[in-house]
Amino acid sequence: MKHSLSVLALTLGLAVGGTSGSAMAQNKVASAKQDVTPKVVYDINDAETQALAALRNMRNQLDTAPNTQIVAIAHADGIEFLETDYKDAKTVGPLIAGLAARGVHFEVCEITMSRKKQTPDDFVMEAEFVPSGVVRLTELQQQEGYAYIKP
Repeated sequence: MKHSLSVLALTLGLAVGGTSGSAMAQNKVASAKQDVTPKVVYDINDAETQALAALRNMRNQLDTAPNTQIVAIAHADGIEFLETDYKDAKTVGPLIAGLAARGVHFEVCEITMSRKKQTPDDFVMEAEFVPSGVVRLTELQQQEGYAYIKP
């Protein structure tokens, strides 16, 4: 009888402990999901066909999910929309300024700048500079968990 009671107590202890452990694990997973901030990187390598759409997509994303962290990487022909003398500056300028005020980072590839013989003075004040746009895209996706969007 003592042996039966010990087995019963052990079984009940495992069942109760297993349930509370499982519940605690589920709560941790649910909590982790709630704490995750969405992170998105936009790859812009053609200002003519991608910039305006990308800027509008970023605005829509922040309107719907305001806590999203957004980085726009401009490289190759994509850097033009961030140049101070961009042909459509009157259209994209207010969007860039508004998005930067909401936390969007606009990063320009220095390799492309060098190829085009440009300096940071050739770009809007919201522009930040990275050694390589492609390397930065890779870092954000693989090391920092950013979702990739190609407008």
